[in-house]
Amino acid sequence: MGGAPVRPAHYPGGVLLTKRSEQRAGQPGAVDLAAAEPLAPVTLPAAPALLSTEDGLIVRATEQAAQLAGVADAQELAGRRLRELVVRSGPAYLLRAPDGDLPVRPTTWPASEDDRLRITLLTDVRDLAAAPDPGAGVDDERRRLIEAQRISRIGSWMFYPDTGEFYRSPVLGEFLATSPGADSEDVFSLIGSTHPDDRERAERFYADLLTATTSAPVEFELRNSGGDRVYLCTGRAEHDRSGRIERIQGTVQDVTEHRALENRLRDEQRRLQDAQQVARLGTWELDQCSGKMWLSQMLHQIIGKPCSSPTTYDDYLAHVHPDDLQRVRGAWRPLFERHEPVEIEHRYIREDNSVRILRVHGTAAERAEHGPLLVGTAQDVTEQRAVVTRMERTSQRFTDLVSITPVGIGLFDQDEQLVDANDALCDLLGYRLAQLRGKSAQDITHPAERGAGLPATGEQPGSRRRVPQRVLVRSDGEPVHCELHASTSVQDDGAKFWLVVFQDITERRRAAEALRHQATHDDLTGLPNRAAVKDLLGELLGADDAASVAVLFCDIDNFKRINDSLGHDAGDELLVALARRLEGGLPAGCTAARLSGDEFVVICRDIADVGGIDALATRVSGLLRTAVPVHGQLIRVSAAIGVAMPTATSGGGDDLLRFADAAMFEAKQRGAGKVSLASPALMASADRQLHLEGQLREALNNDGLVLHYQPVLDRDGRIVTAEALVRWPHPDRGLLAPDAFLPVAKQGDLLRDLDRWVLRTALREAADWPASTCVAVNLAGLVPGAADFVSTVSALIGETGIAWDRVVLEVVETALVDLPSRTRAEMAELVERGVRFAVDDFGTGYSSLARLKELPAQVIKVDRRFVTGVGGDASDFAVARAVVDMAHAMGRSCVAEGVETPVQFDVLRGVGVDAYQGWLFSGAVPAEQFRALLALGPMPVPAD
Repeated sequence: MGGAPVRPAHYPGGVLLTKRSEQRAGQPGAVDLAAAEPLAPVTLPAAPALLSTEDGLIVRATEQAAQLAGVADAQELAGRRLRELVVRSGPAYLLRAPDGDLPVRPTTWPASEDDRLRITLLTDVRDLAAAPDPGAGVDDERRRLIEAQRISRIGSWMFYPDTGEFYRSPVLGEFLATSPGADSEDVFSLIGSTHPDDRERAERFYADLLTATTSAPVEFELRNSGGDRVYLCTGRAEHDRSGRIERIQGTVQDVTEHRALENRLRDEQRRLQDAQQVARLGTWELDQCSGKMWLSQMLHQIIGKPCSSPTTYDDYLAHVHPDDLQRVRGAWRPLFERHEPVEIEHRYIREDNSVRILRVHGTAAERAEHGPLLVGTAQDVTEQRAVVTRMERTSQRFTDLVSITPVGIGLFDQDEQLVDANDALCDLLGYRLAQLRGKSAQDITHPAERGAGLPATGEQPGSRRRVPQRVLVRSDGEPVHCELHASTSVQDDGAKFWLVVFQDITERRRAAEALRHQATHDDLTGLPNRAAVKDLLGELLGADDAASVAVLFCDIDNFKRINDSLGHDAGDELLVALARRLEGGLPAGCTAARLSGDEFVVICRDIADVGGIDALATRVSGLLRTAVPVHGQLIRVSAAIGVAMPTATSGGGDDLLRFADAAMFEAKQRGAGKVSLASPALMASADRQLHLEGQLREALNNDGLVLHYQPVLDRDGRIVTAEALVRWPHPDRGLLAPDAFLPVAKQGDLLRDLDRWVLRTALREAADWPASTCVAVNLAGLVPGAADFVSTVSALIGETGIAWDRVVLEVVETALVDLPSRTRAEMAELVERGVRFAVDDFGTGYSSLARLKELPAQVIKVDRRFVTGVGGDASDFAVARAVVDMAHAMGRSCVAEGVETPVQFDVLRGVGVDAYQGWLFSGAVPAEQFRALLALGPMPVPAD
């Protein structure tokens, strides 16, 4: 703690402690004045004053100080330690003098001429020490401060790291009075006063303060050594001009009662939740303006809806039983219109189609800022109503039972023989009542479940038991699946009997099986889907003979062209025909499945049983290489096939599918109908692609991409638009163009996220361009028809502040074909606000020019493949001129892509193209460089 000036000061009501481990003058570590660096001359006040070094060595004293110290010459004080000359005695300081110690009040501050020196002013306080009333004046204020600390349960402390001096207020002393180390003279010994489990955090608290570089407060909580009190400790470091910590001060607040109150509140909340759980009672709030509802966790559980799913009033009404809906609407109307309390009981259809009975209470609660809020409770009273119903049925016997429910009901005596039954049970089992009477539970149970008997419900009357499924047998021998609800009761004579409800769940089982089939099979072809493929691969790869499993990934060649030219119905018909060929032509032990689109998968359990991988691949390729009649035309198709088998390094089914998919892409690159086996090199490449996908995902999340802009000029060279083109500054591979990572984004389902990033960034950067310059963004994942297309585009335009009429959204031609009316209406909504849509690469979508009038776009971009040959190819020239003429006739503007030569520009200008984009003017440049282009004004264009 040594090596810094003494910083004594007077603190009202405090105790000033000094660390005793300081080195004295003459001991090792004392300053050698002869060897020290020259010190700047310092002017001392004309008063008892001392000049000392950083480690407390006195180098000069005034005559007034010598006179006060009782020495003849001021030089006699030089070389002594300040802490030995001025010592603490209780709450006061004493000046050592030959004739006796004198009470003084030392005040120390840095010398302005030399920061290495400290000036200490000694004030003679003998008159104060002899005063008869030490509690007057300042002491009264001190006592009031101490009393205020005591009332607020806050103690204060102050610590000088250079000297080890530590001050604590009396209240802090009271906190630590019974703690070990409370009377210690070292601030760090207070760590021993904490609970053992908190000691490490206390040490870290002090360490953080001793190394703090700012004056920001540091705080933490600790318990005393007994663990019965909790204290909130706060500290703050104060620095001198050089940044060295001069002083640390802080407070210690007793927050035991606060924490106890918080714990009680948490306990109360838990007990409230437990009470709601027991009572099956939930709470709700409804914002009448927005229709949004907040439901408690218990209410979410009651209605069978996940807590993460938002709920509105309309959602609630959608689940009200249709027979109760009109009555429910009428009951809510007084609450909505006049804020009158409401109480209603109705049936509610849960997400799993089960029906619950809810008793709903509602009222209006006033809010200071937002007006009334509708609040209330909803209780699941299904079981209560069932009890009431059973009581009524008991009193009315089976006569009322028959009229209440259509399910089968039987009354069995204590020997489990049927005594009575309703018509529904007779119809269910195919007997007349006279035939059923006297039959035992075993007689009506299917032989496969004989011995089950009636459900054991316990000895207590009223005990109930539900059996989810029991197979009974009809009189004609046919099985019937039932759900049993059994209840025991006692007759008037004390005899025990069973009341059993038989609910026919045969159709429910069939529906459940149909749902399971639907969940695991493709709707179009009926083949197993992706979920079923993963389950099957998981089962096969977990077996001992997993090494013999093979996966064939098949992709139909040129399927998109068939879809675009003949329509989706024709494409669907082709897929169904190919699925039937696979089902009928695969050898035993092989399963065909459809993943999505035109992708099929064949899974072989044992490749040896089918003659090896080559034989199976040849067979599958032959099944998919065929001519299929579709819509009166004979369509010849083939498929690229990728094959993968488990290896020592491959993981589960997902990896096997991924490797087979990668092999399929390799086969497709070799040509139509090719087959490729996933080699180790290909698997390693697939792993790298997966790694690249992870890096791309991280880059999207951390704004690790950049945009370049390619200008679009009018015929006079003015930049009217800039197309935003994304680039990826990869940490290892340098700046990547889109063709290097867009396939990865597509495979990883990142195109939508990538579009959002590009659109947001482009609009934000373009907002600072001149108002006459628009920005065009090409969309591939976030396209018209997506659920959040309009909301996302609107939100981003509003967020960036760019004008709506400066935004151009480019979409490929095929994405704008056969759009439903809803999607066209959404696009029209954006167009009304000023947004324009552009058809990118027009002419490459395998469609006729007649389709131009159907495209909901205002800008047509002629593909570069037609622009390239306009100067010498008559066909390209004819296509370009036809597109321009038809576009102008329909009120659309034309942009030519890929303009690279003056000849192309001259020809296109001659046919009336409105704007031009290409290397003849500029490639895609970074944002800063593009702003520089804008500042230069119109760009030069070839002369006529």
